[in-house]
Amino acid sequence: MVGRTAEPVRGALSVLAASCLSAQAGAATSCDAGRVDLRWQGGQASFAVELAETPEARAHGLMGREILAPEAGMLFIYEAPQHVRFWMENTPLPLDMIFADGTGRVTRVHEDAVPFDRTAIDGGANVRFVLEVNAGTAAHLGIAPGAELRHPSVGTGAAWPCE
Repeated sequence: MVGRTAEPVRGALSVLAASCLSAQAGAATSCDAGRVDLRWQGGQASFAVELAETPEARAHGLMGREILAPEAGMLFIYEAPQHVRFWMENTPLPLDMIFADGTGRVTRVHEDAVPFDRTAIDGGANVRFVLEVNAGTAAHLGIAPGAELRHPSVGTGAAWPCE
């Protein structure tokens, strides 16, 4: 992390932990287009999300964004499962990328994507959803492949359906 010290990062992770833990209580209540819930063995969390549903919105993503609230993220939604690759060009914010299939099951987690890096980050095949959150979130909470993502856009056949 260029230009940052360990102390602000630790402080940010403490805030992140508190926010995500408080968000866990709301994760089991209901589905909302502005939230993504994740659950896995040993935990769950909920994030307020901006949606990237169009090709233009997906292409822009979080470019230029310098701050993302600890309990926030961006959910990329594809019309059909496909092979996706992301990069961090013009993105000053370090991110974790959580890739999920058409059922909302997490298939891959890429931690600590490097700001401004043009190297392709391969999400793999059959990806329909990508959740971008602050770097360190996935490791801190224990989000890994096999976790389940819940959002109204997952629809029929969801591993964790909306009620």
